[in-house]
Amino acid sequence: TKKSSRMKKQGLERMRSTTLIFISTLIVTVRGFAPSTSPPISLLPSTRHHRYWRNNILRVSSETSSSSSSTSEEEEDPLGLTSELRLITDAFASIPDEKTRHKQLLYMASKLPDVEEAVYIPENKVPGCLSTVHVTCDLTDTDKILYRGDSDGLLTKGLLALLVRGLSGSTAEEIQRVNPEFIKEAKISQTLTPGRNNGFLNMLAVMKKKAMEATHADVEATSSSVDTDNMDAADEQKQPDGDETEETNIVTSFDPIDGKPMYNAILSKLIPILKPTYINLVDNSHQHAGHAGSKGWEESGESHFELQITSSAFEELSLVKRHQLIYMLLGDVMEKIHALSIVARTPDQD
Repeated sequence: TKKSSRMKKQGLERMRSTTLIFISTLIVTVRGFAPSTSPPISLLPSTRHHRYWRNNILRVSSETSSSSSSTSEEEEDPLGLTSELRLITDAFASIPDEKTRHKQLLYMASKLPDVEEAVYIPENKVPGCLSTVHVTCDLTDTDKILYRGDSDGLLTKGLLALLVRGLSGSTAEEIQRVNPEFIKEAKISQTLTPGRNNGFLNMLAVMKKKAMEATHADVEATSSSVDTDNMDAADEQKQPDGDETEETNIVTSFDPIDGKPMYNAILSKLIPILKPTYINLVDNSHQHAGHAGSKGWEESGESHFELQITSSAFEELSLVKRHQLIYMLLGDVMEKIHALSIVARTPDQD
């Protein structure tokens, strides 16, 4: 009986080790993570086990990955993650032990591309990190953000590499939605000291800021043009000799709602500059009650909005540029809400 029990226990341990080995292999294959150190020969799976895991686990994972990719296009990620950051988060969460997660971060650090000396300037330094971190970004012709950075601390560099990989290729809007709580879901926070965790939050905050700055710089000229056009239009609307101004369809005011500071702030920032002929803002926060990571929700229960706006300011602007212009005008309001759905049209498109 004792021998049978011991053999059964050894069999369970061998099966558990085999499972962990192939989970690690699965992560390497699907996510591009670091290969684990080879286990003792006695723990390597038999050909039969290998065939089972290859034909079942890898196939199921591939189907799940494909399903999750299509689903992500239809449903909003609960933490506002980009598709790549969601893959990384799920991959880290599937790693069964803290030591392996730590190794994967170090591996990602080793794969972070080198950066030029121009990156190491005070403007690119992340404050509040135990290690020295520099990060910057570029805006592509398709309005995607590409990050570059470096750190003199290996673990911190691994965290930076994770963010660079997870956020690059996304728009500034998508990056702003990312909730830092994903680090807990990925179980990475278990690996970090409070100081490093604070440094991680600072890195993400700086990268969000860099993305907005890069986008704003691209649309500032547009904004200036809009202001000039509005001033010219206002001059043209003035009637000489004290005659009454000709009536127009331009919206010039709105009725503030008590207890809705985010709603009021959005309209008060957009109406004076864009001078819309139509604007409608719907607060859908009740459909996302208790959504984590939204300052607006914490302050007033406001987190999700739908905006429909028609303005001549959008003429000759692509949909992306229209959205970017709105984000720039809203400024710090965007940091307090979780999601803003926008339909921006010109008068000719109504």
